[in-house]
Amino acid sequence: MSVEVEVNENDLTEMVDQVWESYLDPEGLNPLMQTYDENQPSDVHSSVSITGSWTGHIVYASSTLAARRAAAAFLAVEPDEVSEEDLSDVLGELANIVGGNVKAMLPPGAFLSLPQVVLAPEATARYPNAQRISGVYGIWDGEPVSISMWHSSTADNNSTKEGAE
Repeated sequence: MSVEVEVNENDLTEMVDQVWESYLDPEGLNPLMQTYDENQPSDVHSSVSITGSWTGHIVYASSTLAARRAAAAFLAVEPDEVSEEDLSDVLGELANIVGGNVKAMLPPGAFLSLPQVVLAPEATARYPNAQRISGVYGIWDGEPVSISMWHSSTADNNSTKEGAE
């Protein structure tokens, strides 16, 4: 049985800001500038699923260039040194970090999946019976980046509010 999520957009924004400050822009030179555009394009994405007391997904999506820059910052290397395997590992880790923070705010009984990474547009990912409930959408160093939260409705949980925060 899934419960109403207690994580709202402000919580998600704070989590994303912490990831940026800790891993991607510790000097504060290139912050993620929010655009609030839910429909911005993406070339790559990664996600983790949460099941148990709450069911849903955390999705990181960006341009390939933003992903390469994120991997370079995360690994403390130059962008041209980032391999496809590095790119995949870092994208998975970014989704995992935010997903773990979301899971920590949920009631006991929530479980986090291993990250899934797809080096293809986010539009290729489908989450049946899921709707986006929150997200941070922005531009980082001129490139689109988003971290969104999706709630999955289940057959035995018809009381879930649509568009909940």
